[in-house]
Amino acid sequence: MATSVDTHPSMLLAPLERGERIAALDVVRGFALIGILLMNIEFFNRPTSDIGSGIPTGLSGANLVFSLFVQYFVIGKFWTMFSLLFGMGFGVMLTRAETAGRNFLVPYLRRITALAVFGALHGILVWSGDILFSYSVAALCLLVVLFGRGKFIVLAIALLGAAGLLLKLTWTYQIAGCLAYFGWMAWYLRCPQHIDVSKRSVPVFKIVTRLNMMAAAAAIAAGFLIPGLPREAKVMMPIVGSMVLLLSLLMIRYHAPVAARPWRIGVAMYVFSCLMLIGFGAGQYYFPEPVAAGAPSPAAALRSAERAKAITEHKAEMAGEVAVLTKGSYADAVAMRSTRFIAHAPGQFGFSTIIVCMFLLGLWFVRSGVIANAGAHLPLFRKLALFGLPLGIGLGLLGATIAVRAVPGTLDGHILATGLLRLGNLPACLGYVGLVVVMLHSRSPFARIAVLAPFGRMALTNYLTHSVLFTLVFYGYGLGYYGIERKWQLACVVAMLALQIPFSHWWLSRWRYGPMEWLWRAITYWQLPAMRIASAANLPLRPA
Repeated sequence: MATSVDTHPSMLLAPLERGERIAALDVVRGFALIGILLMNIEFFNRPTSDIGSGIPTGLSGANLVFSLFVQYFVIGKFWTMFSLLFGMGFGVMLTRAETAGRNFLVPYLRRITALAVFGALHGILVWSGDILFSYSVAALCLLVVLFGRGKFIVLAIALLGAAGLLLKLTWTYQIAGCLAYFGWMAWYLRCPQHIDVSKRSVPVFKIVTRLNMMAAAAAIAAGFLIPGLPREAKVMMPIVGSMVLLLSLLMIRYHAPVAARPWRIGVAMYVFSCLMLIGFGAGQYYFPEPVAAGAPSPAAALRSAERAKAITEHKAEMAGEVAVLTKGSYADAVAMRSTRFIAHAPGQFGFSTIIVCMFLLGLWFVRSGVIANAGAHLPLFRKLALFGLPLGIGLGLLGATIAVRAVPGTLDGHILATGLLRLGNLPACLGYVGLVVVMLHSRSPFARIAVLAPFGRMALTNYLTHSVLFTLVFYGYGLGYYGIERKWQLACVVAMLALQIPFSHWWLSRWRYGPMEWLWRAITYWQLPAMRIASAANLPLRPA
């Protein structure tokens, strides 16, 4: 592979040496990977088309206990943690590039392109529960937020809208909407408080946000005052308007300082999306459409038919997936995963609206120096653990009082419960990070959590290994143990960790990177990193 034009050792932008790594990041990454495996093991034995549907019926004893633990202590908390860590990794790479005076965008575009290819191959050839492709799309969106120019964002939105109109492609509208969302975030991050117009200082930020507030107030009033609006509009317009009004007030109050904007907009937009889901779910659950006496109205009959159709289609999709994975060939499984991957790919931009929020929060952790010098910020991490975990897990348990599983096509409160669970994922994720960092820096036996560092350094290799090995164990084209009980799934997780954690120590005592980490770095920096530790002494020094 070619190297950069300027290859002076002090200016070389290259993979991190062992001594340059942030130890806390590797430990937290290893801890997060355990949570990811605890979550994924269920969907190596259950249709991935049922992800998000809650706890299945018919469980009891140890199977129910394990499912409840994963549902409220694991699900949602660890992919958000990985998103946070991804943002931290972005921040580390960006900071090092700036320090070295080197180009950042070209290596990073290679990095996310490689991740997209890894994710596509993983999702099609191995397991359809892949999240790597989602991260690659979100990483591209993060570049739009941090570096995108307004005129190009507007042009892209216009072209996507035109393509949808002319070619009848509905997915282009979704991507255009997401680009508008990311463009708005970019405006918040990079818009100055004032601009000079004809030698006058104009408070442009306040002007725009106050226009947003006026539009939000109009939406609230319209929902209450305009007669004849559809029920969905009467419920959602006041909810959306109230959320936009509150968000605009917070933006005006907390636009400065500039350094705090990434975490503020990340947290605000994450919470905003969850509150929208909660508001919609509460509207459906607590204010259902009244049923008139006698025959239902044509609209009500249509909605009832649509719900029945949704239930039938969902059951058919799950049954088809189970049939392929238990009785079909490997070619059948690849064909099914290919179809699903193509169908779901545009939806990754919608998912990115949440992931990017976590990326920005992770970026702030690095830019502020909090994670690099974690020992000096232990009071912050203690507060995150002390308040984040009870709040986050408590919100999920509150949702459990409403619904623990979904019934497709019905208004059973699952949307409201899911919104509460997702809202709790953010403080719980931060609470877990705080707990791990505090344990790592303690003088107690809990400090031995540092044993997870090599496991975390090889996170990509270990994550992909989970999918390869467990699909061969559970699927019909392998050993065929699909659908084992939850308690035995836990035993599989324990066995995998008992093998991978020591193996990661052994591997990294001889090699500088895991196999997939080495390949990813080679593509990112367009050079072949030395693999053997013995050859590290012959390498040029890297920037601090």
